[in-house]
Amino acid sequence: MITLTQIKQILTDHNPNTTENLALESAKITRQFFGRTISLYAPLYLSNFCSSYCTYCGFHSHNRIQRIKLSVEEMHKEMSYVAKTGIENILLLTGESYNVTPTSYLKEAVDVTKNYFTSISLEVHPMDTDEYRELYLNGVDGITVYQETYDRERYQEVHVSGVKSNYDYRYATPERAAKAGIRQISLGILLGLSDVTEDLYALYQHLCYMEKNYPGVEYSVSFPRLRTIKGREFAICDIDDITFIKIICLTRIHFPRVGINLSTRESPKLRDHAIEFGVTKISAGSNTSVGGYTLKPEEDQDPQFDIEDKRSVAEIVQMLKEKNFDPVFTDWRPIGNELTERR
Repeated sequence: MITLTQIKQILTDHNPNTTENLALESAKITRQFFGRTISLYAPLYLSNFCSSYCTYCGFHSHNRIQRIKLSVEEMHKEMSYVAKTGIENILLLTGESYNVTPTSYLKEAVDVTKNYFTSISLEVHPMDTDEYRELYLNGVDGITVYQETYDRERYQEVHVSGVKSNYDYRYATPERAAKAGIRQISLGILLGLSDVTEDLYALYQHLCYMEKNYPGVEYSVSFPRLRTIKGREFAICDIDDITFIKIICLTRIHFPRVGINLSTRESPKLRDHAIEFGVTKISAGSNTSVGGYTLKPEEDQDPQFDIEDKRSVAEIVQMLKEKNFDPVFTDWRPIGNELTERR
């Protein structure tokens, strides 16, 4: 595996030829393993109740926002709207509240979701293996859980209280999900929280461990950069665009088969550029507020973070086709069988 020193040398090398060579190699590997395909997904927020105090998040427990949890009827409205755009891969998100959004609520949400989407992933509070198993048997395909930063000291500084302040429990979450049978697991770091070289190296180690011990899982990674929340800077990200592209390329070169996700946190220009060099999955037509698609006007919404790319799904599809990419709405369809039903 690449060393910490090598990562630092590449990320701090300002020679344009270094970046160009890195990008060319990354693009070649991406085409070899993924072709010219880009998968599309959309986030859908179920609740913004949260019992954790994470200083960089718009949903944190000390932030004075209107707390909302979607009812079943409201879920149908939001999901119907997103499904009509053509999206088939959905990412359901909540704040980290074990009391307000317990496993029973998540299972109820999944039951509704199955009426609209072929692939269901969750980005919610970390759970125990038996809870992930329940959700898996109920139709959940994927779990997204970012360590945010692998620097323990910095982790405690920004995760002040709540279950999320337990570093070790969060770190072990991907393994618990894999043991439960979850098909797809996404890991990541939040760029701007800590030293990017150290975090990237630790993420690679974490990913190597998961690949070695749970080879049947499909892995992906994300590198969200800190963004404003309703124009307010909770924290500042010092990772510039060139360094960001280098991180994507470096990851692709060392993990050829791993998916790389890119959200609407990034600008249209950068997203259009990044898909050439390693990104394999992007969100489209996104809203990061609870009820943001159909239930609340924009001026009343409380987003988890501000969106930079506000293009619709149709506009993203048009962009991909103009760049000779194939937009993929689904590459996975669950098929029921007697074994699953008996469980």
